[in-house]
Amino acid sequence: MAKFLTEHDPPVIGVRAADAEMNAAIARARDTLPTFWASYDAPKPTESGHCLKVRFAGDGYVEHIWMADVEKLPDGNYSGRFANEPNDLPGKNIGDQTEFEQADISDWMFMRNEKIVGGETLKLLLKSMPKEDADAMRARMEQPPH
Repeated sequence: MAKFLTEHDPPVIGVRAADAEMNAAIARARDTLPTFWASYDAPKPTESGHCLKVRFAGDGYVEHIWMADVEKLPDGNYSGRFANEPNDLPGKNIGDQTEFEQADISDWMFMRNEKIVGGETLKLLLKSMPKEDADAMRARMEQPPH
């Protein structure tokens, strides 16, 4: 399984569903999804670790979580494995495989030359992280936010 998060990465950060900045970041990510699929379908030798952030909603909760080992399914949907430990998905654990729809994709990323490409929601969350963690994450991004 592709592993891009380590014990040095920041913890899960709660965001209100009505957060306008987060909704704008999700919109930017969805608008640029063709960049992800182009690399996914024909990755260059320097590109790997293709992951999608996916929205899961249940009774009274919404969780956006990174999915690794993404696959396109014949029915037009997708499958992947949880790349993080879910907080609000009872019975689901890191590494478990699940299916999802394109409408639930909220972000994307992959590694190119050891740098993170994409990650619009990650860029936004940098300001909620401790400075040391944010600086470390910024250093890993191909185009860090200002």
